[in-house]
Amino acid sequence: MWDALKRLDAPEQFFRFAGRLAPGLGWGSLVLLGIGLYGALVLAPPDAQQGEGYRIIFIHVPSAWMSLFVYVVMAGAGAVGLVWNSGVAYALARASAPFGASFTFLALATGALWGKPMWGAWWVWDARLTSELILLFLYLGVIGLQAAIEDRRMGSRAAAMLAIVGVVNIPIIHFSVQWWNTLHQGPTVTKLSAPSIHWSMLVPLLVMAAAFTLHYLSVLLMRARAELLVQERHAGWVDTLGEADDA
Repeated sequence: MWDALKRLDAPEQFFRFAGRLAPGLGWGSLVLLGIGLYGALVLAPPDAQQGEGYRIIFIHVPSAWMSLFVYVVMAGAGAVGLVWNSGVAYALARASAPFGASFTFLALATGALWGKPMWGAWWVWDARLTSELILLFLYLGVIGLQAAIEDRRMGSRAAAMLAIVGVVNIPIIHFSVQWWNTLHQGPTVTKLSAPSIHWSMLVPLLVMAAAFTLHYLSVLLMRARAELLVQERHAGWVDTLGEADDA
């Protein structure tokens, strides 16, 4: 397995591997998205207290999960890049940042739409909401560092160090509803006992989360390929790709 990972660390090998894998992940995400939306909008019953308005959770919750997952991937890839000076890892980190920011913004926006009828306000300085907003600022900081430094390798290193420092915010977001008295709903799916959500709602929610995950992985691989082309534009294997296309 270690040998396989070392081979994938070669930009040309990763470029070809990602090109083969990304389409299948993309189609899988579309299939799961269709199944998840049908289950969420048609099969799942109305909530006893929130009525039909609760259905926004099928977008809000997967988006919030992905905002954390993508950050961990980005920081992990940045750490690998710093330790082993891996161009592929830096490409994955650079490709992850915009999607993580998008998922975080979507989680905040849908949370506001959900919070207005439930709490009577679009925004409150709740521990979960505030730490999620800080996560968005961290993503934007990483993106800004990547773009501000002309040397792409140096910019990737600086952004990786910021991402690693920001990892401390991830457990704060996750455990905020347990550590502090907040308005935000407590854990329902990830409780160590049994989830306090009916299976008719839980199954579509998990399917939507899987769809979001496959979508992210698919687009991550495609963006990482683009990053590698820019990063390795003077390498011989990139010229070979162009010759193959002309042929």
